[in-house]
Amino acid sequence: MIFSSVIFLFYFLPIVLALYFLLGKRCRNAVLLFASIIFYAWGEPKLVFILLLSILLNYFFGMALLGGKEGFRKTVVTLAVFFNIGILFLYKYLDFSITILNDILALFPTESRIPLRGLALPIGLSFFTFQGLSYVIDVYRKKVAVQKNPLHVALYISMFPQLVAGPIVRYEAVEREIAQRRVTLQDVYEGARRFIVGLGKKVLIADVLAYPADLIFDAGYDQLTVAKAWLGVILYTLQIYFDFSGYSDMAIGLGRIFGFHYPENFDYPYTSTSITVFWRKWHISLSSWFRDYLYIPLGGNRRGNVYLHLIIVFLCTGLWHGAAFTFVFWGIWHGAFILLERIGKQRGIQPHLPQPLTWIYTMAVVSIGWMFFRVDTMSYGWQYLGALFGHCSHSFIQYTLPYYLTTKVTVVMVAGILASLGVFKRLYEKAKTTTAGEILTNVFLIIVLFVSISSVVNGNYSPFIYFRF
Repeated sequence: MIFSSVIFLFYFLPIVLALYFLLGKRCRNAVLLFASIIFYAWGEPKLVFILLLSILLNYFFGMALLGGKEGFRKTVVTLAVFFNIGILFLYKYLDFSITILNDILALFPTESRIPLRGLALPIGLSFFTFQGLSYVIDVYRKKVAVQKNPLHVALYISMFPQLVAGPIVRYEAVEREIAQRRVTLQDVYEGARRFIVGLGKKVLIADVLAYPADLIFDAGYDQLTVAKAWLGVILYTLQIYFDFSGYSDMAIGLGRIFGFHYPENFDYPYTSTSITVFWRKWHISLSSWFRDYLYIPLGGNRRGNVYLHLIIVFLCTGLWHGAAFTFVFWGIWHGAFILLERIGKQRGIQPHLPQPLTWIYTMAVVSIGWMFFRVDTMSYGWQYLGALFGHCSHSFIQYTLPYYLTTKVTVVMVAGILASLGVFKRLYEKAKTTTAGEILTNVFLIIVLFVSISSVVNGNYSPFIYFRF
């Protein structure tokens, strides 16, 4: 089940909201927990046990940290990391590892091959695994108290607004609100507005741009021209931002309606003027997770080789997104530019370029990185990269640029560029200072809601990129 679906918008969400507010405060956690299990089981009925197993394991690991000497506590947290990462490896990386091993075996004169296991990937596995891990590690570090109520731990890990695609929420951020929260009309109002913004991002921008982007990328190298290749990259760059940030907006909005204040996950990353700044603004919950639970424990910039630490972090960032060499390369690609920027800053050799030039540099690196993120194989990625810089196949081109750049796509693409650069946000900040501006904004959001719902009902093309993570 996804947020931008008929079943969610017209059945699941209205029923959950009605039960949540009609049954009273004592039942609210139970309603959310039951709804979250149903939400997950709707798309993954056979794999819901993985979510339940994650909940049980992390609850008991947390309880085990209540007492004992430091040596025992270290053993418990080590086991917690082992079992959580083990589940993630089994379902997400086992076949990838077997494929690599078979490629190595192929170099030797042997017919031995290890069969792939073909295990289905539970949706949202990377997200709820990282949430469970952060809970146990924070209990070990004594940043949060052990939660003795298993239903509270279950609700924290499984809460449906951010269950399958984030943001990755720390337990300390919602600990108090799980135990006791007060939902006001202002919460519902602000949450509904945020949900509508996210729905519009997903349905009216990401989904519209997804179709021509997929057509270009899936057509193959022999159908690429320089202009078409760059158009595909621009479309996908906008698509992935509005798809993922739209989901985060919807999750944050739903959380607010239910009385939770989730952390922001995006801060207009396409306004960045360096890759370092980009990663402070893109998928903030994941970046901060790797910083606090991997980079700093490795030694950060205080001990050891900081460059090695950064490469490890970005290698893991790439792998977190998917079990393929394209994701690994994407992570290393970003890590390499982070290192170059850091070295330049430390040695005082950073060129003092005008901000427009540093923005162009940043967006070029980010966009080319998204190209490798999107392609299925590294070989196609290198071909596509060549096409971006003029090395095309010169085959008969079946469809030219106007085929993809319809009036609708062009308007949405321009609107997407302006929105990603914060133009509409600045307009809203000015509008909300007056009563008339606030009214106009609400009218606009109502229109966005109705147009989005119309698009959902009509069954328009609607891929969800981050479901595979």
